Amino acid sequence: MKTILCFGDSNTYGHPPIASLADIQPRYSITERWPGVMRQRLGEGYWVIEEGLSARTTVFDDPVEGKHKNGLSYLLPCLETHAPLDLVTIMLGTNDMKVRFSAPAFDIAWGVAQLATLAMNPRFGGEKPAQVLIICPPRVGKLTAFAELWVGGKEKSEALAVQYRAQAETLGCGFLDAGEIITASDIDGIHFDKAEHAKLGAAVSDKVRQMLE
Repeated sequence: MKTILCFGDSNTYGHPPIASLADIQPRYSITERWPGVMRQRLGEGYWVIEEGLSARTTVFDDPVEGKHKNGLSYLLPCLETHAPLDLVTIMLGTNDMKVRFSAPAFDIAWGVAQLATLAMNPRFGGEKPAQVLIICPPRVGKLTAFAELWVGGKEKSEALAVQYRAQAETLGCGFLDAGEIITASDIDGIHFDKAEHAKLGAAVSDKVRQMLE
């Protein structure tokens, strides 16, 4: 049995696009969000663990939404909980582009690299260290409900893929640019529609199978 941990933010959690901050919507079902799509496509012999948290950052304590949103702080107990792991997917960075963090694309990619380095520690693998697949989130789209939070985010998101790829190559991780596969919804410019979850789940499953064969 190959065990895969999907570590991410609201788009791994399955948060639907919202037209306003007062618009409360239930998360997508277990078969609709992209880790669930991947689970179904991989089939028997794979165990997929979903660890998505809305507003999660790579390495930043959030002064508004709480320190528990810091991905690096949470990743260590998460890895210990689910070990031994064969592969960890990391798709974070969208929340790092919020105005409150003032983080350039280079720093966001470095944050992802810290997460990847921790996940590759041999203590969390089985017979060998877990592999890591770094997924660059798609570009920020047309901002509506979250426009004030992501001022400048669209421009910053355009630079992420180059920086993420460079870190993945340096660390020897797998890399996938989600922006080449899906787009963020026009409803809020941040979250994914169901059809995009389906496409991303299919693409990640193909990449994961390739890495673990």
